[in-house]
Amino acid sequence: MEKTEEIRLSLSQLQKGITVKLPLSWTDHPFLFNKIEIISDAQINMIRQLGVPYVILLSGTLENAAEPLVAESNVSQPAEILPALDKLARKHLRQSQSQFINALNGIRGGFGKVVSDPEGASREISVLVETMLTQLLDADTAHLALVISGESRPTATQHGVSVAVLSMMMGKALQLPKPALRTLATGALLHDIGKLRIPPAIRNKRGALTTPEKNFIAMHPTYGHELLKRGGMFSDEVLDIVWHHHEFMDGSGYPDGLDSGKLPLTTQIVALVNDYDNLLWRDEMVSPQVALGYLFKNRVKQHSDTLIQALVKILGVYPPGTLVQLTDDSLAKVVVTTNNVMQPLVWCCQRDGKKGCYRILSEEETSIARALKVEELSENAKKTLRLDAGISFYFCQSGTC
Repeated sequence: MEKTEEIRLSLSQLQKGITVKLPLSWTDHPFLFNKIEIISDAQINMIRQLGVPYVILLSGTLENAAEPLVAESNVSQPAEILPALDKLARKHLRQSQSQFINALNGIRGGFGKVVSDPEGASREISVLVETMLTQLLDADTAHLALVISGESRPTATQHGVSVAVLSMMMGKALQLPKPALRTLATGALLHDIGKLRIPPAIRNKRGALTTPEKNFIAMHPTYGHELLKRGGMFSDEVLDIVWHHHEFMDGSGYPDGLDSGKLPLTTQIVALVNDYDNLLWRDEMVSPQVALGYLFKNRVKQHSDTLIQALVKILGVYPPGTLVQLTDDSLAKVVVTTNNVMQPLVWCCQRDGKKGCYRILSEEETSIARALKVEELSENAKKTLRLDAGISFYFCQSGTC
């Protein structure tokens, strides 16, 4: 019997109503089988994100594709698609998490050499900055992902990476040139290095600090500036960020009480992001959405309105880490922003904490109904939604995001 010629379709030819085969091993894609009957736009979008150059047409014709071989269900998401979307979401989050951990390792390596090998420290930080810059600029639209540092308390390295990510995304949104983005990234990564001179007993103290302890911690910008200047490997713009990241545009900050006229734009950006990220690690848990509202109410004269608006644009209405109720009554934590602020990628569960899974709301008819307070969740829901994991940020470069 003569073998039937294989018909290959480009990804632009995908339509509902045809059955196709993926030119991949079943372990390399999120579908249950290589043979896929296309009955939803979600399937088409997922196939296009796999990076394959073509699919193989098994049945159906392009001319008749508007008449599906099997009648479409009225359910917004076919049952077999939900676990596939969960798997796809996990894949992209793993990429962000892996890149975040690599960044933590890179900054720790740089910190460890600042005193003994300033040139080596500069090389390690430069490599990290270029890697992060590539990750930001190679994506048509980089979104923000919630990642986990594994730290129960904020550290200079974890905090530095999160502040660098937000600052770079703001810089990109403001259309700053590459040299300015490098300055932002480098200064943000290093801005709290002076805290290494603060005794851990003070630096990691839970609860209220004494006045002498507060004064000691307030010296960390000066300590950091002196440490990096002594090594002679970083630019004046980077040193300014390290020295003045606690200054406010109204002159009420420290250590020098400078106002906006004496603060470079890059320093103002890091100062704002540093202020926001610090709110997220207070002893009393602060929702990312509440923290954003706090900036509007309490920092109106201390940060530029333009910069606050840029930060809001990056974080979205529901920043990663925000607890929400969905329109189907599920509970969720926002984990990745998307182009549609009401339909982010979420980690979701039922009210009793059961059936935890990732959901890509932009592929459903579900959206966010409202933000939640921690006290509205059951203990099981709190555990499922991992409220003890802390809030750190990294880029999400996926088309799914």
